[in-house]
Amino acid sequence: MASRKDNYYLLSLGCSKNTVDSESIAQVLNQNGMRGVGSPDKANVLIVNTCGFIDTAKQESIDALRELVEGRRSGQMVIAAGCLAQRYGGTLVEEVPGLDGVIGTRRWMDIFDFIGRLRDRQHPEPLYHLPTDAPTVGLDERGVLRASVQGASAYLKIADGCRRPCAFCAIPKIKGTAVSRPLESIVREAAQLQAMGVKEIILIAQDSTDWGYDLGYKDGMAVLLDAICAAAPGIRWIRIMYAYPGYVTPKMIEAMARHPQVLHYLDIPLQHGHRDTLLRMRRPAKIEWVYETLASMRRAMPDLAVRTTFIVGYPGETDEEFDGLMKFVRDLEFDRVGAFKYSYEIGTPSARLPNPVDDAVKEERWKRLMELQQGISLKKNQALVGRTLDILVEGHGEGEDDDGNPVDGVITLGRSYRDAPEIDGYVIVEGELPVGEIVPVRITGATTYDLLATVETGAPIIIQPGQIYGAGMLPS
Repeated sequence: MASRKDNYYLLSLGCSKNTVDSESIAQVLNQNGMRGVGSPDKANVLIVNTCGFIDTAKQESIDALRELVEGRRSGQMVIAAGCLAQRYGGTLVEEVPGLDGVIGTRRWMDIFDFIGRLRDRQHPEPLYHLPTDAPTVGLDERGVLRASVQGASAYLKIADGCRRPCAFCAIPKIKGTAVSRPLESIVREAAQLQAMGVKEIILIAQDSTDWGYDLGYKDGMAVLLDAICAAAPGIRWIRIMYAYPGYVTPKMIEAMARHPQVLHYLDIPLQHGHRDTLLRMRRPAKIEWVYETLASMRRAMPDLAVRTTFIVGYPGETDEEFDGLMKFVRDLEFDRVGAFKYSYEIGTPSARLPNPVDDAVKEERWKRLMELQQGISLKKNQALVGRTLDILVEGHGEGEDDDGNPVDGVITLGRSYRDAPEIDGYVIVEGELPVGEIVPVRITGATTYDLLATVETGAPIIIQPGQIYGAGMLPS
């Protein structure tokens, strides 16, 4: 059986939703007396919580597993967990010979018992724990906090799985259908995060606006926001990620506008702006809804910041369809845009579509879209100069002059309500502010991705975008 004296090394790859699962795995192991360590050399149990969403992420996971298997010493075991494990199951050992165990996404809570089975096995063949019909959330979470705390912010998972039919996405195969966590569990954990001193809660799921559908709630996100705000009034910021087109309801908009805690920020991956492409993607194709809903949101919240993502080069995407996407972006002027070149995903309906787009065309379209958005982003940032914004302080660093040379003095790195962690820009402030606090600053300058600010009147230190902190670069 697994020993309570075992040390474990846990490498988490992929998105914030995966990070929450990794934290939950760690909590289960800690509850059973195991101890997490930061180096594989010091652990008996080596776990990689893998990502299986796109080719680059899959390869990163496989490379990490191979490195651990090839470098392990006698007595160490290597376990593949997470999305890649769930998606490919037994065939993963063909890619990574020597794996000891494979455990999927739907029973992460069984990790300690699974380690015990591996310890007790009589033969060296790998073991698998990949149930496909087990509930993913809500019913057997072993009392762990389904959140990942990172400084003063926390990702709080409200649901898992997805029931949407998107042709390019393997998530339903990996995670199963959507399962909402009970309202009381989420509210209790929000209050717990408040007691821990968390300033920002980021609500995440594969489809956050689908929360509560399976529990019988109508306008579930509005219900959830009301409940969290009542239970955790000390949480200064509540941010919504991964909304789905067509499910941002009038009641949800009203709740966002009514609660001071709820940030006027929405992440809503739209994927494209032309009806025909969206139909092939099996996505909501009523473009008029997007125009009408964003207009309604901007009336209710004039300072609304909208992040979205698009796929370029989807099979069959014509010049006309891409031009439609460009018009869509020009018309709606999103604050943040991430763009991805379509990549073939085995087992998804899009893999069978004819008329693939040439890689060179994908690259050219991606560059054109990014150039368009960069102009929009810069204009949006410049419009903020002279305003005062609250920022959540994340850290400190050294400033640079116009030529990229270090200058005396400390700078502060923070995020405004317009900036989600890791994917959006920063506010860079002259001087040192307290980490983990939300403080007001005056915006004094703008770059394409970031803002410059000061606490007192005076010229800001100039920061060259992309040289120190990545400058919130849009993903490729």
